[in-house]
Amino acid sequence: MITPKYFIDSLKANQIDFFTGVPDSLLKSICAYMTDHSDLNNHIIAANEGAAVGLAAGYYLATGRIPLVYMQNSGIGNAVNPLMSLTDKEVYNIPLLLLIGWRGEPGLKDEPQHIKQGKITIPLLNSMGISNQVLSKNESELTCQLKEALACIETNHEPFAFVIQKDTFEDYRPQTLENNGFTLSREEAIKIVSSSIPENAIIVSTTGMISRELFEYRESMNQNHEKDFLTVGSMGHASQISLGIALHKSDRMVYCFDGDGATLMHMGSLAIVGSTKPCNYVHVVFNNGAHDSVGGQPTVGLKINISEIAVACGYNLALSVSDLVSLEKALNTISNSIGPILLEIKVKKGARKDLGRPTRTPIQNKDAFMDFLNQ
Repeated sequence: MITPKYFIDSLKANQIDFFTGVPDSLLKSICAYMTDHSDLNNHIIAANEGAAVGLAAGYYLATGRIPLVYMQNSGIGNAVNPLMSLTDKEVYNIPLLLLIGWRGEPGLKDEPQHIKQGKITIPLLNSMGISNQVLSKNESELTCQLKEALACIETNHEPFAFVIQKDTFEDYRPQTLENNGFTLSREEAIKIVSSSIPENAIIVSTTGMISRELFEYRESMNQNHEKDFLTVGSMGHASQISLGIALHKSDRMVYCFDGDGATLMHMGSLAIVGSTKPCNYVHVVFNNGAHDSVGGQPTVGLKINISEIAVACGYNLALSVSDLVSLEKALNTISNSIGPILLEIKVKKGARKDLGRPTRTPIQNKDAFMDFLNQ
């Protein structure tokens, strides 16, 4: 395996010291090392992968130096537009080095949402005309690959992608783990909110830990799962899935269980919810200021006022809480209010180490959910 220090030092030796992207579980050691060894202006965790490409292009325009953009392969979709209409050789011809975590690599067991993306990762890069290699797990081979990649980038002024397999990088733990100071756990908050909603209400939960914890809550209570749509992929879109349901099932309360990273990824969705004003819509954002599912890298979720943004976007009510007493009070207020409503719950980082995963397939989840919704 490659040590993060060796990889980053190799980049910096070639004048690559600007990093931006969205964290990925296969890249968490690299992301942590970047955070510990880069200044704030040279490592920016972007709102989404397309924004990261834009940031990198701006850096290149300002400095003439090659930036690095990292992402999970699921994020290629967000990056396609700027890669094709901004950095491509037939548009502005802007060089980038891409680092792409290969979830769902063919032949390896992975979660359902990664299977298709894993199959098409390299063909998709080829279709976009982006030269690519699977990064070696050997440091001496890496040196040769990096030399070849940089020669390609400098000759053609085009993006080049390294595709990263599982266990490519040695484990690296952040030197400074920030505690956000909140005492309420996300899992506890999910249990409290879930137990408070009306009997025929439904929940659409975002990808990652939130869906897993909601599934575990139902299991612990010996409840069925038909009231919950677990959005195992498509990060950032749970709020719009919820909106589509709320607008066409006005007799049901619809709760969106969202995360701060997911909310930030496609924040324009708040404006669409606010403008359509579904009275049966409650948007619950569990905010721990971190990308918890992929290594705990920070978001700016705790540096902005999400509830004020929601009100500015047209939500009828927005509340922010950070403890059990204020949460219970807020839930009582919500039960007597008209949507759209946003409830931000500030929670501590982390999850149980023995947290399980949904045991039903996405299609089984969808079918049961639709049956319940149409009763």
